[in-house]
Amino acid sequence: MKSAVIVFPGSNCDRDLAIGLERASGRPAEMVWHKEASLPEGLDVVALPGGFSFGDYLRCGAIAARMPIMQAVVDFANKGGHVIGVCNGFQVLIESGLLPGALMRNSNLKFVCKDVELITTTANSPFTNTLQKGQRLTVPVAHHDGNYIADSDLLFKLQSEDRIAFRYADNPNGSVDNIAGILSENRRVLGMMPHPERLNDPALGGNDGSHIFESLVKGLMVPA
Repeated sequence: MKSAVIVFPGSNCDRDLAIGLERASGRPAEMVWHKEASLPEGLDVVALPGGFSFGDYLRCGAIAARMPIMQAVVDFANKGGHVIGVCNGFQVLIESGLLPGALMRNSNLKFVCKDVELITTTANSPFTNTLQKGQRLTVPVAHHDGNYIADSDLLFKLQSEDRIAFRYADNPNGSVDNIAGILSENRRVLGMMPHPERLNDPALGGNDGSHIFESLVKGLMVPA
């Protein structure tokens, strides 16, 4: 599996995300600066990391979504490429139009940073195929604007098309329907607020996050 991590000014989880991808695939992820106009050839996965791209000015992810590299990411996704956005990366995916809805200020108006329990809502995706529906994972969150908002029509669409990837067992931010992560219509783009890369090694206190990376490898790795 060949992967790349996009780096914006203010990204602070890019290295962690690259390590998560490398640990699962055995192949180093390429780091791509936001001013590049094209992606490396032959990619299977593009990852957008957490952090505070451009200081969260205007709206979280709004400036990053308009950087040169994002047109290449959008084209990659529209051609069937796999894309994962974590936390700020989820915000960038929404701002770029690759995922629907909006991420607003947490309902308690405070930054939330703690381990949370996730419920796997679907195993039918490239990001969750090593999991079982209903399986619970412990994964950290660290965000101020993670309150996922969707109107009734969009919520019905996500539910009926089995596009809610994860829900919170105990909602930390007010997200509608306890949504923690969603999939695109073709199921190849995942946006999630929790950080799987931060619990990806027993030395970090747990490795539940590794399931997301291992699922990608299972679905994409071609035997030598």
